[in-house]
Amino acid sequence: MTQTTPTGPPTGLPTVAVIGAGISGLTSAKMLADYGVPVTVFEASDRVGGNWAFGNPNGHSSAYRSLHIDTSKHQLSFKDFPMPDDYPDFPHHTEIKAYLDAYADAFGLRELIEFENRVIHAERLPADQGGGWELEDQTGARRHFDLLVVANGHHWDPRMADFPGEFTGESIHSHHYVDPQTPLAFTGKRILVVGLGNSAADITVELSQKSLQNTVTLSTRSSAWIVPKLMFGKPADMNYRTSPHIPLAWQRKFVQKMQFMTASDPTLYGLPKPNHKFFEAHPTQSAELPLRLTSGDVTPKPNVSRLDGSCVHFEDGTSSEFDVIIYATGYNITFPFFDESFISAPDNAIPLFKRMFKPGIDDLVFMGFAQSTPTLFPFVEAQARLLGAYAIGRYRLPDVAEMERVILADQQLYTGHVLDRPRHTQQLDYFVYEHNLRVKELPAGLARARS
Repeated sequence: MTQTTPTGPPTGLPTVAVIGAGISGLTSAKMLADYGVPVTVFEASDRVGGNWAFGNPNGHSSAYRSLHIDTSKHQLSFKDFPMPDDYPDFPHHTEIKAYLDAYADAFGLRELIEFENRVIHAERLPADQGGGWELEDQTGARRHFDLLVVANGHHWDPRMADFPGEFTGESIHSHHYVDPQTPLAFTGKRILVVGLGNSAADITVELSQKSLQNTVTLSTRSSAWIVPKLMFGKPADMNYRTSPHIPLAWQRKFVQKMQFMTASDPTLYGLPKPNHKFFEAHPTQSAELPLRLTSGDVTPKPNVSRLDGSCVHFEDGTSSEFDVIIYATGYNITFPFFDESFISAPDNAIPLFKRMFKPGIDDLVFMGFAQSTPTLFPFVEAQARLLGAYAIGRYRLPDVAEMERVILADQQLYTGHVLDRPRHTQQLDYFVYEHNLRVKELPAGLARARS
């Protein structure tokens, strides 16, 4: 990385490549450009926005036509670029995309982005070859950079459930769901939705409208606590703010005691009892799903036990015939530009220091790889501050042993209480994380750099 003097700025700046122009890539590029660091963003698509670019040509958007953000704009806005006052509390995906377009234009980020030029392969060069990274891009060119920032997202490679048997009807993943006519004609169909995350809830609600004449069943393995999007007429997440000064375990116990006030118990609506306590897995946000369940528009079922032609058997001993299964079963964390033997994330586990650095590889930074509660946008903005300081030499990493110790401690802090599922390997509390970065880690890294 860059060289620093004991008291002053860096004597040289690295060239930086950023993979992806979604939320994480844009915030990374913005912060690096603010510090005058030469940065090039590689984007496979012809537009910014990543997951929030509905119909994104790169295939990485999981947005469906009716999608509204589950986190309110009050928790979602970048600190240095607030969402417009006229935005609703829960903006539609088109408004989120417009917001990201405005962000890119306000800070002149488009001129840093090479659109329709994905990174095909990234190779870390040995020291005797000058170090750094050699990237092969979509044009076949080989480019050298000192620092590589990975911001390719983790909601684009669908993960399917693996049930015994074979289903002879239509099967799709929620990633490919667009609306009741796309990619299939979801009218007059017997539909099974597998999963109980936010996407599963939204799609179930949409397809169970009586006007579509569907029969909709919702199956869940672990079940989920279903929290409302509104409380007392305002976004419920405006009441959510953890304190970095009180142990998270204490705060979690308090929230669990107050769970009854949220009416989030899924057994109230006929769903199976969760196999975890409140906030020991990511809750599902939906105002409409409980109504659909209690109105008889949706039939709740436990996990699938096996498939048999058009018949699906459930763990409660019942079975039903279906035309379509929609798997809302999450995503794999995938890095197609790395050799799998070099870096991969089996079962979505990739141990990173501060969710950014892989110990022993100091010229590689990961951005946005967390399931941040309650919000993602300010989370990546906080990461970008550390990235900028690192690139200009105002932050230095601790040694490998200390990084590995902190990784284990943070993993226990943020995920030690949650279900052991691929979905929860990246769970993180934003407020505690941001406070730690700002108050502790950035000053400590500056002290290490100066010494």
